[in-house]
Amino acid sequence: MNKLASMITKRIVFGVLTLFAISLLIFVGVEALPGDLAEAILGQNATPETIQAFRTELNLDLPGHVRYFTWINNFIHGELGNSLANGRPIAEVIGWRFANSLLLAGTTALFAIPFAIFLGLLAAIYRDSWFDKFISITTLSAISLPEFFVAYILIALLSVQAMLFPSISNINDQMSVFQKMHAIFLPCLTLAFVVVGHMMRMTRAAIINVLSSPFIEMAQLKGINRRRIIIKHALPNALSPIINVVVLNLAYLVVGVVVVEVVFVYPGLGQLLVDAVSKRDLPVVQASGLIFAGTYVFLNLTADVLSMLSNPKLRNPR
Repeated sequence: MNKLASMITKRIVFGVLTLFAISLLIFVGVEALPGDLAEAILGQNATPETIQAFRTELNLDLPGHVRYFTWINNFIHGELGNSLANGRPIAEVIGWRFANSLLLAGTTALFAIPFAIFLGLLAAIYRDSWFDKFISITTLSAISLPEFFVAYILIALLSVQAMLFPSISNINDQMSVFQKMHAIFLPCLTLAFVVVGHMMRMTRAAIINVLSSPFIEMAQLKGINRRRIIIKHALPNALSPIINVVVLNLAYLVVGVVVVEVVFVYPGLGQLLVDAVSKRDLPVVQASGLIFAGTYVFLNLTADVLSMLSNPKLRNPR
């Protein structure tokens, strides 16, 4: 157990260091953008005194390392500053946008994860059958298609022709749960096309790998039904890689929604990030990028920890 605790501690420390490195890259990347931020916002007609006063207000006259550590310290304490585009507090702007992104990712995961694991189980049970080959080909094709292409195909079929769902997924607090689910159906379906394929293939591969173990062969020699062997014996021992790929796909659902949100004009954090880049609202860009990075690092760390905890060899070392 001490070895397991040591491994988990090392992963946590590595995750913190990774997030620190990402925050530095975000800051340096924003700093490397061409042009002067104060001049870009105030325009060419602004006087040098006005530009200098605005630079002082934004702390642009301070050294880079001072501004970086000030930004990180403020971020840790929840002080994100104000948006340059509308003057509103960034925490207020990002809060409901991030909640919308989590709603989209959570709704997709709620249906995609059980469906993917179920398909993986069936593919393992009926290995090398026509069903297994059909599912494998279908999911591989879905993985190969880019999200925006899938999104536009779904819009053309289910929104333009069938007129079943809206092509613009706009939601607000006044809508009921059913109305929100109806509005976000197409972006959820788009995301599900990608993540179901990954999780299904990993579930199938993990179970097939366990089926070659000696204790499975012993169960087969005892005449136990193949379906029972897979569900009762193979699946519990294949949980570690399955949990890992499920959590990693959750990370993708939260962080990889930018393209889908832009296509469906969904009011999430990804859409906010794109708008902030176009308006050169750099404080919002930095805060949004670091939130996405923190979410991805946290979920990757969670995947690693859960994989270690679900591994019997690490829980019960000899």
